[in-house]
Amino acid sequence: MKIAILPGDGIGPEIVAEATKVLDALDLPIEMDHAPAGGVAYAAHGHPLPEATLQLAREADAVLFGAVGDWRYDQLERHLRPEQAILGLRRDLGLFANLRPALCYPQLAGASSLKPELVSGLDILILRDATGDVYFGQPRGRRMAADGHFPGDDEGFDTMRYARSEVERIAHVAFQAARRRRRRVTSVDKANVLETSRLWRDVMSEVGKAYPDVALEHMYVDNAAMQLVKAPKAFDVVVTGNMFGDILSDEAAMLTGSIGMLPSASLGAGKRGLYEPSHGSAPDIAGQGIANPLATILSAAMMLRFSLAQADAADRIEAAVRDVIASGLRTADIHAAGTTRVGTSAMGDAVVAALRAGQLPVEV
Repeated sequence: MKIAILPGDGIGPEIVAEATKVLDALDLPIEMDHAPAGGVAYAAHGHPLPEATLQLAREADAVLFGAVGDWRYDQLERHLRPEQAILGLRRDLGLFANLRPALCYPQLAGASSLKPELVSGLDILILRDATGDVYFGQPRGRRMAADGHFPGDDEGFDTMRYARSEVERIAHVAFQAARRRRRRVTSVDKANVLETSRLWRDVMSEVGKAYPDVALEHMYVDNAAMQLVKAPKAFDVVVTGNMFGDILSDEAAMLTGSIGMLPSASLGAGKRGLYEPSHGSAPDIAGQGIANPLATILSAAMMLRFSLAQADAADRIEAAVRDVIASGLRTADIHAAGTTRVGTSAMGDAVVAALRAGQLPVEV
């Protein structure tokens, strides 16, 4: 099994190192090849997604990705900014379905900004289209009146668009996922304002007829944002477009106590996928050894389940994470009174120990 390891920027190398440590502990026949992506790739090769990195990803069975982004490169042209690495990979590999499970472990309910009774036991799957919408739509750009070619005021413009086929494929993923869960799909749009959303809603309703065993409801994105903090456990599978999903999944992350707990998977038509934590590169804490690696470790578990056909190994990692959390170990983002604060490497070591022992040792 060949995995492309792309640590990226900021805390990316630190958290990916802990995930690879956990993968090594499984003693599976896994080959891991590293390559640069994001700001570090731009610094070394003049592009955030060098051709060699892209080729490694194409040849791999799965990609384990850290995080990209660095304020030193904020003034670069759009196509050279670190974030283009992840967008380019999703586009080139055809990874259109971004799965972001939001689970709140009972022991972390107090870390959420909501009342514990609202979030304890939370289990939502947010399914976000990852290759369409305003992030990829054309035309896009800026027109400056000072250039003398455009009358009036300066303008910036982006195009929000979806094709029927794009909505259909993400709809099928949502309904099939719901069949493995609680059989409820909430489709989020803004159909009272946007033509794009009117098409989205029509197609979701049409595809839903093929899944009579799954309940479908439609919800405007502003209402969905409110309901996520009012009654989050009412949701099962939430499916939405790229921009709305980007926002709502981060909101859902905070329901779980920390975005540092949220893994994700980007999947396409085949088994190959890209797996990454939902959080960013956090350059302000890079190198301090305090980042939470659990989202990346759980992303590796998703990789084993969806791309590498190693469901038992995925279950073992997830059980080890539960054991570590139950033991009271916490990184800074989820630390609370009565728990033990540990750093990035110590948290990874604890997961490995729990993985090997089947339970957490008395002393870590």
